[in-house]
Amino acid sequence: METEQAPAPDRSIPGGADAGPPRRGAPPSGAFLTVLTEQPVSLYAAAVLRIGYGLLYLAFLLREFPHRDEIWGPGSPWTPKLARQLFDQTGWASILTLSDSRPYFETCYALALVTSALFMLGWRTRAVSVLFAVVVASFHARAIFMTDGGDNLILLMALYLVFTACGRRWSLDARRTRRRASAGKGEEKGKGNSAGSGAGEFRHQLGTSRRTLTAVLHNCGMFVIAAQVCFLYGSAGLYKVQGGSWGNGTALHYVLNLDLFRPWPELSLLADEHDVLIAIACYLTVLVQVAFPFVLFGRLKYPVLTVLLGMHLGIAVLMGLPLFSAAMIIADAAFLPDRFYRSLGRLRRRTSKRPDTGKTVAPPRGEPALVPSQSAPPSY
Repeated sequence: METEQAPAPDRSIPGGADAGPPRRGAPPSGAFLTVLTEQPVSLYAAAVLRIGYGLLYLAFLLREFPHRDEIWGPGSPWTPKLARQLFDQTGWASILTLSDSRPYFETCYALALVTSALFMLGWRTRAVSVLFAVVVASFHARAIFMTDGGDNLILLMALYLVFTACGRRWSLDARRTRRRASAGKGEEKGKGNSAGSGAGEFRHQLGTSRRTLTAVLHNCGMFVIAAQVCFLYGSAGLYKVQGGSWGNGTALHYVLNLDLFRPWPELSLLADEHDVLIAIACYLTVLVQVAFPFVLFGRLKYPVLTVLLGMHLGIAVLMGLPLFSAAMIIADAAFLPDRFYRSLGRLRRRTSKRPDTGKTVAPPRGEPALVPSQSAPPSY
């Protein structure tokens, strides 16, 4: 029996004719809304931001532990009274100024260490992220003139990460979720449809609304983080273009001769001897920073991120600003796709499964050894 086949669609439709619905997908606006509301993006990048900033602030607090009283405590030159006077003008607030007693300050410092560690590990991330933002904002506002500026970016990122689902990957929350999912599979098989249809429908709608809200907040938060980094690099590059020292390639020469930013004077003098390299570094810095927002949608971003990584490492070593450099390096990690981080995980697992050199596996009892022992592992 023959079947009637539909004629092939005419692909040469003149302009202005009714071409019918699009052949593939939805219009751009609909596709954008679908991505925005249905699926959180860059979950691995958000996890890297959480781990990076949690670890960085924990290391920062531990590094300043011997000097905590001089920076944030009651014995600081910037006294709590001065801080409260500044708060009246700027609108800032800090939990450290609620009391001038030393036991209260030591308790707040210990809680800040614990909060940073829990945020890094991803334990109850939704609530701990709010506590982490409060800690960073409080310590930043308490001694705003006592740090090197790297905590400015950490403060912004801590506020943005509150709205993201940064605990979905590489966290204790993700591990607990996997265990609950594996344990709940057997329970769901025996439950059946005991619940009423009305209650089940309400729970389904409530779960759908919760997932949509989480996806929207996460995606908007990641977009704001990316926009913040783009504005930072773009404004820094445009500001450098206006300066004559960056135009003639001598800006880094003056930076390397500032006593305030010379932790190792001999190393700074050694780097300053190469005039051509200093000029190239000046021009490359300006070019990369200005072009950064325009190369994020292609493969050119990978060499740009590599150059920025080298630039921040140089700032950390030559200028003695490790907190600022580390904060910028972690922020740059937000632009790496999830497939990059998944490939790192596969590479780690593949490396851990390599056979050890010189070790042979004994055959099962009762079976002859079919393959003699080799002196070198097989090549892959």
